[in-house]
Amino acid sequence: MKRFLLISLFLIAFIPVNSQKWEQVWSDEFNYEGLPDSTKWSNEVGFIRNKELQYYTSGRIENSKVRNGNLLIIGRKEQYKNAEYTSASLVTDGKYYMTYGKIDARIKLQKGQGMWPAIWMLGQNHHQVGWPGCGEIDIMEHINDEDIMYGTLHWLNEKHVSSGGTAKCDVGKYHNYAVEWDKDAIKWFLDGNKYWEVSIKDSMNSTEEFNKPFYIILNLAIGGNWPKNPDPTTILPDTMFVDYVRIYQIKK
Repeated sequence: MKRFLLISLFLIAFIPVNSQKWEQVWSDEFNYEGLPDSTKWSNEVGFIRNKELQYYTSGRIENSKVRNGNLLIIGRKEQYKNAEYTSASLVTDGKYYMTYGKIDARIKLQKGQGMWPAIWMLGQNHHQVGWPGCGEIDIMEHINDEDIMYGTLHWLNEKHVSSGGTAKCDVGKYHNYAVEWDKDAIKWFLDGNKYWEVSIKDSMNSTEEFNKPFYIILNLAIGGNWPKNPDPTTILPDTMFVDYVRIYQIKK
């Protein structure tokens, strides 16, 4: 018995602190086939933001589908509703939102000039107060052919301000992209390693919007203000592979 207790205590001592801290409260494991689960996701439709070139579609398996345990968000070059490109943007807007917690997603990307995949969050009051007053948490963004990924916070402090970090990353392989968010700080992680942190303690620097509910966005943009447009080197269709999205809250 003593030997068993010693072994048990040894194992407990080496359990990572974070594994004892969080409990899962929501997920999509994408272990089904067909269109994304409509009880968890809806679609943005049309030309949405940033002077991007794609038309975001809804209910169109050519742009978003679940297959072999992954969500596939597919950007295509095609004529569709006055656009030359199509893609998808999935949101939990109105279906699931959260204040504080951990968001963890396992994702694989392709590279190409003008391609802009992301997992990010907007304040649930976005439709009432607009951007950047609603706040924005970019969990992961990637552009073009870079081996760099970005994690950024955007908010309103009299004018638009932002704070962000980068990490070197071979995005063509699966990686875990995550943020941990509480009343004091938002922290960014790549494969469990923290690379950026922003303090929101006591709503410093007008960060009070990050004490309110946020919803999740998964999208693959084409062109726009930041990556600029595709060129002859860009290979389409291009696909963003999402193995899962999981949300955790601190255990009580």
